Amino acid sequence: MFEASDSMTGQPDTCRAIRELIRSRSLASLATALPASQASDVAWPYVSLVLVAVDHDLSPILLLSDLAEHTRAIAADCRVSLLFDGTAGLAQPLAGPRVTLLGRATRTDDQRLQRRFVQHHPDSEMYAGFRDFNFYRVSLERAHLVGGFGKIRWISPKELRGGPSLPELAENEPGIVSHMNDDHADAVQLYAGRLLGLAGDGWIMTGIDAEGIDLRRGGDVARLPFDEAMTAAGQARQLLVSLVAKARAA
Repeated sequence: MFEASDSMTGQPDTCRAIRELIRSRSLASLATALPASQASDVAWPYVSLVLVAVDHDLSPILLLSDLAEHTRAIAADCRVSLLFDGTAGLAQPLAGPRVTLLGRATRTDDQRLQRRFVQHHPDSEMYAGFRDFNFYRVSLERAHLVGGFGKIRWISPKELRGGPSLPELAENEPGIVSHMNDDHADAVQLYAGRLLGLAGDGWIMTGIDAEGIDLRRGGDVARLPFDEAMTAAGQARQLLVSLVAKARAA
């Protein structure tokens, strides 16, 4: 549950809550500027719904069709905004949290980013290799938080990202995820059922970063944050083992 302070001064706990909100979403609203055309002599704002994954440094990763209007817009103007909405299920949605990330979208051939996206969206593997689909990375320039009524502020990428980057964890992530799903599926199920109270079998791990793990079952996604963020990549195994013990004791 997102809880922002009344002063909204950007304390670490608030920024971590924002990161958890962003990482827990598999969809985002993408805003681009449609270029001027014969039908219109000015650019128009255009909003669409996209699948999204975020990298370890919170840079959004997108897989877009060359035929989509938003892709054509990005080709003309790479500035984009992505809205991550955390208000679902609230009686008063405008009292809930949402974060808009502003940045520039550029095509990327980075295999690690592509793997991370496909891990989070397994069905995308069917079309990720099509010639008219390409991956994009959004380099963050700033973020805008609305944490509820009167709880509004701009946040810099440095402030939002928080702790140190762990490039070794990012490189080892595919192996960790595969190992957990292939050899420790029972542990992943314990994370989902015992620690998050999620129903059903067949949950899989789709990602791990310094602050938590991502899970999926069909179209449902979930986020399990760590009590304390990792400060070194080598802590991953110990943390995952400790979560199993915690789940069995629950």
